[in-house]
Amino acid sequence: MKIVVAITGASGAIYAHRLITKLNKNQEIEKIAVVFSKTALKIYNSENLPEIKESDKISLYDNDNFYVPIASGSCSYNSMIICPCSCGTLGRIANGISDSLITRAADVFLKERRKLIVVLRENPLSIIHIQNMEKITLAGGIVSLANPSFYSNPKNITDLVDTVVDRLLSLLNINNNSFRWQEN
Repeated sequence: MKIVVAITGASGAIYAHRLITKLNKNQEIEKIAVVFSKTALKIYNSENLPEIKESDKISLYDNDNFYVPIASGSCSYNSMIICPCSCGTLGRIANGISDSLITRAADVFLKERRKLIVVLRENPLSIIHIQNMEKITLAGGIVSLANPSFYSNPKNITDLVDTVVDRLLSLLNINNNSFRWQEN
C-alpha cells in the first residue's frame, strides 16, 4: 500500500506523528508521501514533535510543488489522510479549490474514487464546516473527527492519541492490534 499523509495547520500534529510512526512500522505499507502546509510545519515544531525524515519508505513533498506523483490521477497511491485537517483546508477541498499540493492531491483522490480521509480537529463547528463535511462525504470522502475514545482506559497521552490513530488505520483496512469494544 502507498499512503499520502497531509498535515495542515490545526493543532494536534501529534495525531499525524503517531500515524506516520505506525504506518512506517507496518509491513503492509510500501510508501508514505508526507506533505506539510506552511502553517502545519510551524505548529508541528511548536508542539515539540520529532522531525519526520525522508527514508526509503517516506518521501517529503513541498506543498507548493505540483510536479510530483500525488498531484496526478495516474499516481499509484491508494489512500490519502489529511491529519489534522483545518477547516480552511476542508472548505477548499469541498469546493474544488486546488491551490496547493494538499488540496490538489485530495481533489485527485476524490475524482479517482480513491480513499480520502480528512481528520478534522477543530471545535466548535459552524454550519459552513458542517456543509463542507457533507460535500466531502457525498463526493466519496470520509470525515473522521479527532475524538479520542476512553473505553480502552488509556494510561497516557500517547495511548489516548492512538485511539484516534488506530481508528484511522482501521478505516484504511490496515491490520493493527487496537482495542475493539466488547472484543478485547
